[in-house]
Amino acid sequence: MENKLTILLVEDDRQTCKEFINLVDNSDDLLLVGVTNNAFKAVDLIRDRLPDAVILDLELHSGSGNGLNVLSALKDMSLSASPYILVTTNNSSAVTYDAARKLGADFIMSKHQPDYSEKTALEFLRMLSPVIKSNQKPSTADSEEAPEYYEKRITRRIISELNLIGVNQKSVGYKYLIDGIIMTIKNPTQNLCSVIAKKYGKTECSVERAIQNAINRAWATTDIDDLLTYYTAKISSSKGVPTLTEFIFYYANKLKNEY
Repeated sequence: MENKLTILLVEDDRQTCKEFINLVDNSDDLLLVGVTNNAFKAVDLIRDRLPDAVILDLELHSGSGNGLNVLSALKDMSLSASPYILVTTNNSSAVTYDAARKLGADFIMSKHQPDYSEKTALEFLRMLSPVIKSNQKPSTADSEEAPEYYEKRITRRIISELNLIGVNQKSVGYKYLIDGIIMTIKNPTQNLCSVIAKKYGKTECSVERAIQNAINRAWATTDIDDLLTYYTAKISSSKGVPTLTEFIFYYANKLKNEY
């Protein structure tokens, strides 16, 4: 994790998001810690996940707000280290570019330039990675707060991931999934459902059934493109959905690497 450059993607084009996700998933030195088309959610994600860099689209026509909203909010935020902001945009207005720079954009990359692609954007950040990471030094206060703050951050992160694939927050298995992922991050066990059942005074079978039902329902109701985008582990073609063990270990490993 220490050698990976963590990136938050703020982009409203679905195909562009998929391309970035695929490229990062196939890299050894980059890690995508979030994807959103909502400027206001992006601000929360930056505060929560403290990415090393942000790839920021200025015009979020299919989302909410715009990139300038994000830049403006960042100027008023107190962060231990500010992320490097790479703006990618179809906008060619000199006035808009000037505003973005004054609000804190580190570099503006036009999507109209002949050699632009998602790959070139990532290569640009890869080239700057040593310098970017050298500036991401947490303060002493942050280090002291980390143990207490860790579980709150990881819980919010799990909720965000489950929401991306449409796991129903009202389902009985939802809270069991959160507990199961946190437990697996801390101390993987073969008797996970038994431990959760004991915590809630339930039977092991009822916990196992509730978790699997929550997963099955997400796969039955969520857009297939969203599932393929946000859940990248292989799934048995005969089953069509992840088992609860596969599901929990996928997110536990993903978030353990991230944090």
